[in-house]
Amino acid sequence: MVGGAPADRYGIRPVVLAGCVLRIVGFVWLGYARETWAVVGAVLLTGFAAALFSPAVDSEVARQAVVVEEAGGSPRTRVPALFTVAGQAGAFVGPLPGALLLVVDFRAVCLAGAGIFVFVPAGHVWLLPQHIPGRVRTRGRGGVRPLLRNRRFLALCCAYGAYLLAYNQLYLALPAEVERAAGSQAPLAWLFALSSVLVVSARLPVTRWVGGRLTLRRSMSGGLWLIATGFVVVAVARPAALTGTTGLLPAAGFVTLLTLGQMLVAPVARARVPDLAEDGRLGLCTGALSSVSGLIALVGSSASGALFGMGLPGVVPWLVLGAVPAAAVGLLPRRVGAPP
Repeated sequence: MVGGAPADRYGIRPVVLAGCVLRIVGFVWLGYARETWAVVGAVLLTGFAAALFSPAVDSEVARQAVVVEEAGGSPRTRVPALFTVAGQAGAFVGPLPGALLLVVDFRAVCLAGAGIFVFVPAGHVWLLPQHIPGRVRTRGRGGVRPLLRNRRFLALCCAYGAYLLAYNQLYLALPAEVERAAGSQAPLAWLFALSSVLVVSARLPVTRWVGGRLTLRRSMSGGLWLIATGFVVVAVARPAALTGTTGLLPAAGFVTLLTLGQMLVAPVARARVPDLAEDGRLGLCTGALSSVSGLIALVGSSASGALFGMGLPGVVPWLVLGAVPAAAVGLLPRRVGAPP
């Protein structure tokens, strides 16, 4: 929310460019940091930079999605889907050059990251519109209270937070399950690659198919049910205590269903924000969606970590986690699927 509000007040371009400059400084600082406090400071600076430019970029993506749809183009969910595919492709390709640079040293990785962000703002200067037609420039903090009274938007945030909590189990519950089945976490790389390949290859076709057949509310509810089913797949298999390659099959099923559910939930949630935001508060609402859902994921991940540490039967944590996205279906605003 801190990063989204300036985008409403000052515009997209200056906030994005400021965030990119701070990210460059953070990477360079991290590369030359010698003390613990310097490392922490550099990491916090790079994180704050993302908190500036991410809501601004996301709000512009949402606005462009509406523009494309109103011009008679593709459904608005296609634009955030394409945005996610690009990001996932970068996340899939990025570790390879990163690993090669680590052979040199850590500083080389940091300076390469800074170098990339020299080109990123240049691309934004070239592509971002200087003036957004019809944009209402806001002042002050008057939009926060109406935001807290917007029940439909808060319901969307909570449902999106349940999805994000489930998605974060790729980094908590899945590693524990993989280590149980394989004796190490080495197969995780292949499962993460499976998720990335699915996103890059299937997200746009899935979004196109869903756009012509399901309302947006049904798309989100279907995605949440797929995610819940992924947890149930592992839970059902746990009593058999399968190991080796066979033991990894439920984990692969979980990753597949979770990724497919993500394809149905994430683009829709992002595409609906403009319909629920007040005039001139799109950046604030986009940032709020990330802040509220991120807080839910933070608290929920802490609880799920404690759940796995209680010594309960292995089936219990997976069923409890699966119940979260299933319950979130009831939180979806009834009019999320209504036309704008």
